[in-house]
Amino acid sequence: MVNKLLRWGREGLVLLALLGAVLLVIDWWRAPQLPATFNSTPLHTLDGRNVSLAALSEDRPLLIYFWASWCGVCRFTTPDVSRLTEEGENVMTVALRSGDDQKVTGWLAHKKMTLPVINDADGRLSQNWEIGVTPTFVVLHKGAIVSSTTGWTSYWGMKLRLWWARLS
Repeated sequence: MVNKLLRWGREGLVLLALLGAVLLVIDWWRAPQLPATFNSTPLHTLDGRNVSLAALSEDRPLLIYFWASWCGVCRFTTPDVSRLTEEGENVMTVALRSGDDQKVTGWLAHKKMTLPVINDADGRLSQNWEIGVTPTFVVLHKGAIVSSTTGWTSYWGMKLRLWWARLS
């Protein structure tokens, strides 16, 4: 019986290692790219601010969260991003093809969330970043991509990525 449990444990660890390797390869394949016009592209938030992602990431790591109101997985990750914002983390979000400014603002109000949002109504900004999946999380520090991942990630996964970027 003990040998059987050890064998199952070993096979479980191998399966987890293979799954982790597959997920790393998928993240590498889907990794966004900094656009050529990254530093010179003016961006506007829903609240009327003009922002530069390079400037926002200069002093401390910036979590850029590409999401959509129609994205099923985003319904689980957006509250965690909102929590990071409330805690004072450096966060900027990009609403991908979620409607005009009024519609995105209404969606956030309905969900009782306050986020700094750049509305990418036509998807051009996300296309320049080569974003193909929502949600996509990009950690930018000093104008360079430190890490990225797609799909669901936990609150602690986001916190860990930001912490790791501070060390680099």
